[in-house]
Amino acid sequence: MPARVSEALVLRTYPFREADLIVSFLTRDAGKLRGAARRARRPGSRFGAGLERLSHVRMTYFQREMRELVTLDTCELIWSPFDLAADYTTGVALDYMAEVTEQLLPPAEPNERFFRLLLAVLEFLRNKGAAGVWQAVAYFTLWAVKLSGWLPPLGVQPDSQALAEEMLRTPISRMTPRVWDRTTAADLRRFLVRQIEEHIERKLVTAPLLETA
Repeated sequence: MPARVSEALVLRTYPFREADLIVSFLTRDAGKLRGAARRARRPGSRFGAGLERLSHVRMTYFQREMRELVTLDTCELIWSPFDLAADYTTGVALDYMAEVTEQLLPPAEPNERFFRLLLAVLEFLRNKGAAGVWQAVAYFTLWAVKLSGWLPPLGVQPDSQALAEEMLRTPISRMTPRVWDRTTAADLRRFLVRQIEEHIERKLVTAPLLETA
């Protein structure tokens, strides 16, 4: 069984057995997968810091037919969000984006555009820092709903609808500068979050934290 190597973003980890982790990660070529990382919780693990939330990695894994879990072998870290998470609001925004991606995407269904969306938003936050949080959150949420095929007619205020239409036309890195804060597109964010929650089994844990951050 040959190993597969995929560029990936880590979405979530949770304990499994005594020293293992179950890892949910989004790959560029194979969609969202879940895998078992053996002995990942032990000191000196070969996975190191590569399994932190929204780490950009090169994942090596083995995949058997008819098996839900892949077996993770190694994880080469390309970029870590550790510095971004030092700011509370930015850290909550990262948690929000990881949770939306985890809950919204079906398993093993390639979606390179969603993968590129996450990379673009993370790159934007690396350049803008905490000053770009609300712009990044609104942009990500709008495109997450659109790329999942669930974008309805926008039942929001005219200013927010015009803002959404601009965001659909323009890459986040080339959007015109404007004042983006927690109130700029609040009704648009809440509307899009409701659309996401209508299509998943539970309400988002991070959305209320984001509104109060």
